[in-house]
Amino acid sequence: MSFGKSIELFLVNGTADSIITAELSNWNGKAIKIPRIEVPTCKRADVCDAGVYFLFCKDDDGTDSVYIGEAENIKDRLIQHIRDNQADKEKYYWTTAVLFTGRDLNKALIRYLENRLVEIARNSNRYKVLTKNTYKNTVMKESQVAAMDEFIENIKVLLNALGYKVLEPFVIQNANKTADDENEEFILTAGSASAKGIVTSEGFVVYKGAVINDKISVKSVGDGIVKLRDKHIKDGHVVDRITTEDILFNSSSAAANFILGYSVSGPQTWKTQDGRSLKEIESSKMN
Repeated sequence: MSFGKSIELFLVNGTADSIITAELSNWNGKAIKIPRIEVPTCKRADVCDAGVYFLFCKDDDGTDSVYIGEAENIKDRLIQHIRDNQADKEKYYWTTAVLFTGRDLNKALIRYLENRLVEIARNSNRYKVLTKNTYKNTVMKESQVAAMDEFIENIKVLLNALGYKVLEPFVIQNANKTADDENEEFILTAGSASAKGIVTSEGFVVYKGAVINDKISVKSVGDGIVKLRDKHIKDGHVVDRITTEDILFNSSSAAANFILGYSVSGPQTWKTQDGRSLKEIESSKMN
């Protein structure tokens, strides 16, 4: 069962474009979102604490990237990142950092956090993870591991609240869900193409293993779907016409057009195992 959470957001300089702190009730941790340009002149003591941090980047092709790191003095480490970029030692350029600090965090704990956060981000496939190596051999007590795993769950909540879903998979698997509260799974088959997917709060997710048509009608689907296909093939998300990971689309129609290579109505084309269309299901929920 999920429970409500209270989050306190504070705009330090009175604007959302500057430093923002985020805190959960009854938690000794804190998130601090800070623009790159404000890091060198920031005088906040908590920015100099020990913790973990996320550096968010946007590549030229629109791909979201993130560097996840740890430091005993986060501000000093961020300054070093900036200097390394200026010296061409780091090729990526980040615009925003989100830091997480907490009472009594030490080197062993932040190393554990960094390693787990990198693993989760890679498994989520939301962002390209730029972190190369992490310390995997941290020795901790069982109670410390439990405390840090809870810390990570709170990091997920605050990152989402700040607009970054880097630690969330497209489709959240929950074995405790019942048929009543789980979204319907939809199927699409036409010719040699076949796919399964699900409606989420972000759009429509096509599951890994979908088979797309080898041909595509530019006149029918438009340049957007053509470019999207080309990008996913280039990135290795589609190999030999088969998707290698879950892919999020902004609508069921975009998902269907991507799979089939020609324009169709997603709500009418995606159907459940028993033949009900997405349109029928959505209409029944509004009655």
